[in-house]
Amino acid sequence: MDTFILAATSFIIPASLVITRKRDKLQEAFAGLCAAVFAVQAAIFLRNIFAFEFLFKIEYLGLLAIAPIALYFFRLLTRKKSYLSGGAVAVFILISLGGSFFLFTPLSKMKYFRPIILLYMIYALTMCYFALMWHVKKMLPGMEKRRLGYLLYACPVALILSNIDLLNYWGLNLPVMNGIVLSILLYLILLIIAYPQINELHDFLARALVIFICSVAGAVIFYFAALFFSSNIPSFAGVLMASFLIVISLTPMKIVLKNIFSNFYPESKDVFTSLYEFDEKLEREKAVMLEEMAPVFAHEIRNPLGSIKGAAQYLQSEAVTDEQKELLNVIVDGTNRLDAVVSRFLDYAHPYELNLESQNINTIIRKTISIISANILAEKITVVQELEENLPEAQVDEQQIIQVLLNIALNAVESMPQGGTLAFCTAGGKDSDDGYINVIIRDTGKGISREEIKNIFKPFYTTKEKGVGLGLAICQKIIKEHGGSISVKSVPVQGTVFIIKIRTAVQN
Repeated sequence: MDTFILAATSFIIPASLVITRKRDKLQEAFAGLCAAVFAVQAAIFLRNIFAFEFLFKIEYLGLLAIAPIALYFFRLLTRKKSYLSGGAVAVFILISLGGSFFLFTPLSKMKYFRPIILLYMIYALTMCYFALMWHVKKMLPGMEKRRLGYLLYACPVALILSNIDLLNYWGLNLPVMNGIVLSILLYLILLIIAYPQINELHDFLARALVIFICSVAGAVIFYFAALFFSSNIPSFAGVLMASFLIVISLTPMKIVLKNIFSNFYPESKDVFTSLYEFDEKLEREKAVMLEEMAPVFAHEIRNPLGSIKGAAQYLQSEAVTDEQKELLNVIVDGTNRLDAVVSRFLDYAHPYELNLESQNINTIIRKTISIISANILAEKITVVQELEENLPEAQVDEQQIIQVLLNIALNAVESMPQGGTLAFCTAGGKDSDDGYINVIIRDTGKGISREEIKNIFKPFYTTKEKGVGLGLAICQKIIKEHGGSISVKSVPVQGTVFIIKIRTAVQN
């Protein structure tokens, strides 16, 4: 079963790369490497069932193919900057071709023929590993170095775990895990090369954990169903492995079926949308619709508003009594407020074009504090700075971040009409566990109720008499556009804390 798992995984991975049609030379080389692994494992698996001589030859051909394909793959992975040259790849191709020729001669019957091929393959893989190590050591700190670094650690761990059954010679009873471990390693390499947007270790671990949980859940459901409906129950380990194969093959299978259905049933686009994903899909569609409607909506409102305001201002100059002037002032103020609402609505509906630059968050906070200090409402407020020095820079749009900080800070100031303390704190950075900078804004105002916190980031939700209800919704959108997050905690009468997480620009 262990051999079957690795054979199935090494088949599903290249199949998924072919099906998705999102390939480059690196992914094609990896697909070829997986295909060679599949040939070896499939031959071993079938050889245990059928005693065919040619299965040995397929196994040996696969082993011989792994060496040059692995060198070619790692040469591309290191962007041709390691000691793995094109000449070295050509030499290994010639050696493998020579070995393939000997397969069809009496020399292949020699006792040491298979160990020689295995040593040849191991030597090639060792060259690949040290080439990767040499390349990573020369790289500048950054996401790419970190991603390849994960692979450097994963390979020796996989080597140890896949051979852990060797300890059985000392009387232990450990399971054979070679196929499972190498399957996980192949899947990790797939994530590294095919999904460059995944760059954090916890992202890789989270995806692996999701697959593991889904596999265990599927195995448990099947196992308990089998207890009720069958007397011949397979082993849980076998069911778990089968469940794992089903989980990793669902996505490519879904793509194949989607392509087939799109040809025969072009109107059935939502057939493959999970019922649980419909709400999310509707939210995306509403966001697109809002983005398209916003300019038309603003144009249709601003035109008559401009006419109303212009007419009111003209009548102001002709007004005779104070009562007439006051009424006309109400009209002008009302049109100005409606125009501001339309502007805020456009800010919320439009996608942001961020002007990202490496910035020091502490510097941005100090600029924000200087703006707040000039506000007459902040005269009774004590502003406190608890800024961690030596923070790494972050890739942010300075003006957008200032807008977020100002909005939250001015809300805090308004919640403290009798005075209070407004604190700005920073923490985290490259030495933190998650690679984020934490910006904390804390006040001693009247606080926010638990019911209000649930709705605080919803568009058009406001507790202010003259509020629009888009300020915090816009703040949340800006922070999400930066790849961060914003959350709030509050205790009524005691104060409120906003926590903003911003990704650092350089992560080791």
